[in-house]
Amino acid sequence: MNHDAYRLHQLFEAITPPETGKQSRVLWEDARMKGVLFAFAAGAGLAEHVAPCPVVIQILGGEATLTVRGETLAGKPGTWLHLEPRTPHGLQAHTPLVMLLTLLK
Repeated sequence: MNHDAYRLHQLFEAITPPETGKQSRVLWEDARMKGVLFAFAAGAGLAEHVAPCPVVIQILGGEATLTVRGETLAGKPGTWLHLEPRTPHGLQAHTPLVMLLTLLK
């Protein structure tokens, strides 16, 4: 079978939350998208920032506060969030957290 046509990742085996800070792992990148798996320690996060392209944030495990244009949203397993380009957003993990970020180029 030609494995160049797809990539398979077991997400919870691909990354685990660190004791402090955050880790990331690029799962896939091509001309149309980039998939990045993030793991955060409790208390870690991402300061408010913007992306030049649309993004999708999926919380896979743990709990966090997501901030979008100053509005706070609860993030928990199953949370799915689409953001248009240049939308200010940030994240603060309350527990160890695993998140999938997809950038749509």
